[in-house]
Amino acid sequence: MGRVTERRRIVRIRDGQVSRRPDTLVAEEPLEIRLNGKPLAITMRTPGDDFALAAGFLVSEGVLGRADELQSIVYCAGATADGTNTYNVVDVRLAPGVPVPDITLERNVYTTSSCGLCGKASLDAVRTATRFPDLADDPVQITPALLAELPERLRAGQRVFDTTGGLHAAALFDADGTLLDVREDVGRHNAVDKIVGRALQDGRLPLRSTVLMVSGRASFELVQKAVMAGIPVLAAVSAPSSLAVDLAAESGLTLVGFLRGTSMNVYAGDERVLVGDAVPRQG
Repeated sequence: MGRVTERRRIVRIRDGQVSRRPDTLVAEEPLEIRLNGKPLAITMRTPGDDFALAAGFLVSEGVLGRADELQSIVYCAGATADGTNTYNVVDVRLAPGVPVPDITLERNVYTTSSCGLCGKASLDAVRTATRFPDLADDPVQITPALLAELPERLRAGQRVFDTTGGLHAAALFDADGTLLDVREDVGRHNAVDKIVGRALQDGRLPLRSTVLMVSGRASFELVQKAVMAGIPVLAAVSAPSSLAVDLAAESGLTLVGFLRGTSMNVYAGDERVLVGDAVPRQG
C-alpha cells in the first residue's frame, strides 16, 4: 500500500541562508472506486483507510446505508497491464439484493465538485436520496463553550499534519465533546468519507447525536455527506457556501462556521446551540 508521507529534496531559504535538505510531504495518489466490478469514480486521496473511504463515498451517493448491504471491499489484483497490484483500485461488492445504480455519466446521484463530475446537484437530490430524513428530530444540544473546544481537539488528533502541514482533517464527537474518530486526508471530503465509511462498517449509521468538525470551509458537499450519514451538527473553522446553508436549513442540520476560539456563526439550526437569552431573534 502507498505511504501516507513521502520525502523529497528541497532548497530551503531562511533569512538569506540557503541549504539543501529532505522535506516530508503528504502523499497524494488516485483511488479508483469500482462497484461490482464496474468503474464508478476516481478521487485523489492520501493512501490509507481506502476501504472506509470507498464505503463512505457510497453512503454519500445513497448506495449504502447499512452494514449488511456491503458484501466486501477488496483491492483489485492486476490493476495494471503487467498484473501489478497498485493498491489504488478498490472493488466494492454489494450484498445480494441491494440495488445497483446505473453507472453512467448520467447516473441519477449527486457527485461532489471535488471529483470533477456533475450529477443531480440539487437540494431535492439529497432529500430524496437520504436514508435518514428525520434529521430535524435529533434532540442533541450543544453549548458555545463546547463548540469552542472542538477545533483544538481536532488539531490534537492530526498526527500527519504535524510533519507535513498539508492535510485536512475531520473529527466526530459525541454530544459531550468526546472524540469518537478522526481522519486525515489531502481532501476534506475524503476525510469525512473515511469517518462515515468506518461508521457504516461498524454498523453505527445513522450517527445520531454527534458533531462533525472539519478543517477548512463547509461546502455543499460536506453538508450533503453529513445529512446522508444522519449527523445533526456540522462545524467548520471557515465559511460555508450559500447552497450549504440552504441544504442545512432544509434538512434540519445545525451548521456552524468561522469557529475560531469563542467566536462562531450559526447559519442553520440555531435551536440546538444553547445560547440562553443573549441572542435576540429577528424575523
